[in-house]
Amino acid sequence: MRKSVFLIVLLGLFPVLVMAQGTPRAEVFGGYQFTHFGSSGASENFNGWNASVTGNLNKDFGVAADFSGAYKTISGVSVKAYTYTFGPVVNLNHEGTFNPFVHALFGGAHLSASLSGSSGSTNGFTILAGGGADAKVAPHFAVRLIQVDWEYFHFQGTGFSKNVRISTGLVARF
Repeated sequence: MRKSVFLIVLLGLFPVLVMAQGTPRAEVFGGYQFTHFGSSGASENFNGWNASVTGNLNKDFGVAADFSGAYKTISGVSVKAYTYTFGPVVNLNHEGTFNPFVHALFGGAHLSASLSGSSGSTNGFTILAGGGADAKVAPHFAVRLIQVDWEYFHFQGTGFSKNVRISTGLVARF
């Protein structure tokens, strides 16, 4: 019985998986990120991951949810920065092989640090503004060649605006 239900569901999804060329309804991105955090006194480079889900409302406009994590150990202190942002995406050539896009994302950030069993953390506001380019490599897959974002953070009354995030990875298009 379970196998029959699974087979029926799979066959029902098959037309969606092989739909004709055109604008995908959804895109799922996952990949590597390099983040440069800068402030008036110091700057640091972090490595981490970036993931997003975009729902395309039409060939030009979509809405994205973007999540990321950046990590570094500085003088024995383990630092972690996470973002969760949402906002509009404008696609500049979605139906071609090469798709440039721009976005403006708004949301939250979580910063934590730990050293020898002691830790602290704070939550704040973040803005990501930028864009990138995807290159289609198969009907349902693309490579995010580059995504560059200016990143603004606001923690406990202080803003940090000299930050850049660069991402690359794979995109599944449905």
